[in-house]
Amino acid sequence: MTTSLTIPFNAPCLIGKETAYMQAAMANRHLSGDGRFTQSCQTLLQELLDLPKALLTTSCTHALEMAALLLDIRPGDEVILPSFTFVSTINAFVLRGAQPVFLDIRPDTLNLNEALLEAAITPRTKAIIVVHYAGVGCEMDVIGNLASRHGIPVIEDNAHGLFGSYRGKRLGTFGRLATLSFHETKNFTCGEGGALLINDPALIERAEILREKGTNRNRFFRGQVDKYTWVDVGSSYLPSDLLAAFLLAQLESYEAIQARRRFIWERYERELADWAAAQQVRLPLVPASCDQAYHMFYMLLPGLRQRQQLIAHLKNEGILSVFHYLPLHLSEMGQRFGGYEGMCPETERISDMLVRLPFFYNLRDEEQTRVIETIRNLRLEL
Repeated sequence: MTTSLTIPFNAPCLIGKETAYMQAAMANRHLSGDGRFTQSCQTLLQELLDLPKALLTTSCTHALEMAALLLDIRPGDEVILPSFTFVSTINAFVLRGAQPVFLDIRPDTLNLNEALLEAAITPRTKAIIVVHYAGVGCEMDVIGNLASRHGIPVIEDNAHGLFGSYRGKRLGTFGRLATLSFHETKNFTCGEGGALLINDPALIERAEILREKGTNRNRFFRGQVDKYTWVDVGSSYLPSDLLAAFLLAQLESYEAIQARRRFIWERYERELADWAAAQQVRLPLVPASCDQAYHMFYMLLPGLRQRQQLIAHLKNEGILSVFHYLPLHLSEMGQRFGGYEGMCPETERISDMLVRLPFFYNLRDEEQTRVIETIRNLRLEL
C-alpha cells in the first residue's frame, strides 16, 4: 500500500519562458495591471479567437461579475443556467439580485439540455448562461436561435473551453459575452486569473470603465480626456502585469500545450476503452460538430458505489482522482432559490457517477501508464 500520493490530479503547466517574462515585467518597473504583458495577452487572445475585445481579469469569477454588470442585471431578473457547474457561474448574478433558473444537462455531453430551454424562458429572463463542460461545445445553433428570437443575451462560461470549437467556430465567440479561467487547474494558467471576451463592440467602453473601478482611466491614457474621474459603478478587476507575463508565455505556446494534452487525452480513451466496456463505464463523448479543448478526462461509473471504489483504489496506489460538481439546485443556497430533489434528475445522476483522472501538461508517459494499468487491474463491484 502506498502511503503518499505520488501522481497528483493536477500540476500547473510550465512551458519554459514564464520566469524570463516575469523578470522582464519586474525590469519594466510596471507590476500593476494593464502593462505591456497584459496588453500582449489581450491582443493575442483577440487575434487567435477573432473577436473585438479581450480584457484580462483577476479571475473567471470577476469576469462573470463584469458580465452581470454590463447586462445591467437587477433584483428579480431571471438567469437560466445548468445546475451542473461551478458556483461562480451563478454567484456573479445572484450578487446583482438575480433569480437562478436551473436547467438539467444532456446525458451525452453533460452540457445544458437545449431541449429544456424555451420552456424556461419568461418575461423576466435577462440572460442565458451556457457552460461548455470539459471544453466540449454546447448546441450553440439551437441556443443562439432561441436566444435571438426572444431577445435574450447569451453568456458563455468558457472556463474549460479555450481553443475548442463548435462547427468550426471558436468557443467564446458565440455569446454577447464570454469568460475564461486561467486558474492553475486550467490548460493555460497564471495561478489565478481570467478574461472577459466581448463580442459586442457596444459594450467595450463600459467594460473598460467597470474594470477600472468605475473610472474613465483608459480614455485618459489614450489621450481622449485630459483627466479621469468616477463615471460609473465598478471594481478593481485588473490582474498584475506579473501574472500576465506568466500567462503570455503559456498563450504563446498554446499549440504545444494543446498537442500534449490531446496526446494524453487520446491515450486514455484508447487504452481504457476495453476496460470501460467490460465494466459498464462510459468514456467522454465528443460530437462530430465539436473540436474539444482537451481540458479533462472523465469517466462515468455505473453508480456512486463504483465511483467511490475506483477513487479509493487509485488513492491506495498513490494516484489522486476526483469527482466534480455537486448539483447547485440541491446546495443550501440552491434550495433557498427553489431547488429540490428531482428537479434536474440527469444532473443528480451524473454527479454521483463522474470521476476525473490525472490530466496535466507535465504528466509523464510512465505516470500515465501507471494510472491506466492501475485502473485496468480493478474489477468493479457491479
